[in-house]
Formats: sequence, structure tokens, C-alpha cells
Amino acid sequence: MSAGGAPVPPPPNPAVSFPAPRVTLPVGTDILRTYSGAFVCLEIVFGGLVWILVASSNVPLPLLQGWVMFVSVTAFICSLLFLGVFLSGVVTQINANWNFLDLAYHFTVFVFYFGAFLLQAAATSLHDLRCNRTMAVQLLLNDDKYNINVAATIFAFVTTACYGCSLGLALRRWRP
Repeated sequence: MSAGGAPVPPPPNPAVSFPAPRVTLPVGTDILRTYSGAFVCLEIVFGGLVWILVASSNVPLPLLQGWVMFVSVTAFICSLLFLGVFLSGVVTQINANWNFLDLAYHFTVFVFYFGAFLLQAAATSLHDLRCNRTMAVQLLLNDDKYNINVAATIFAFVTTACYGCSLGLALRRWRP
């Protein structure tokens, strides 16, 4: 009772005022048993390989391959965080439409990775380009660096395909 004699309403219950988060993917280690969880793991592995291979090529074309490095490192970290949020069960505590966030994330990364794949393929195709370096004309990529760039291009394509498959699965979950 208040000082005037009127009853004091109870404080609002926060559990009633917020809807439950919408997520159809399992939480915890069960996510690793789904196709989406498997694709996220493949994205992490193949994305890490792209990052390592491009870095080991000494980045002969920084304008092209710098973007590939940025996309591969950023996608690697974001995919680790995405998987970590589901493995830890935090998705059940954050009120969000996780199905839409999954779709938006995979769409964005798919578009960026597709562009990175095209730039990596363009950098690899310049194998026979001759550069004037200190009075001697040399190839831009020697055979070892060319082979590393070919492997990076192949793994960038495979990573892009994994993000595309994740995007398809996310679209299927998101549609009502």
C-alpha cells in the first residue's frame, strides 16, 4: 500500500515483456550435427587456408590481394564468433531473430567472398606479367608463388561455395 492507501502495482516481469528469440538451429554441440554447422566449420577451415596461402605468396599485388586478405581474415573471425555464439548457447539469451541474422550474415559474406575469389583469380592470371624491377625484367610471380596463388584461388572458390550453401540453408530456414 502506498501512503495514500492505493495499492502499488507489481513491477513488470521482464520475461513477459520480451518475446523469446527465434532460432531454429540447435544450440550447443548439437549444431555440429547439422548441415549448417558442418558448413560453418568448413568455412572456417577453408577460409583459414585462403588466408594462409595468400599471406605465404608474399602478396605481390597488394591492391588485389589486400582485399582478399581482409575478406578472408574478417570472415574467418566472424565465422568463429558465429559458431561460438551457437556453441555457447548465447543465442537463447539474446532476443533477436537469429534466422534472419544468419541469412544476412551469410549473404553479406558470400558477396564479399565471391568478389575476393574473382580478385584472387585475377591476381593469379597475371602469372606471365613482366615487371621492370631494378633494371632487370622479371616475372611478377615465380613458379612457386604461382602454384600458391592457384591453390589460394581454388580454396577461395571452395570457401565461396560453402558460404553459398550456408546461404541457401539460411534462406530455407528464414522463409515462413
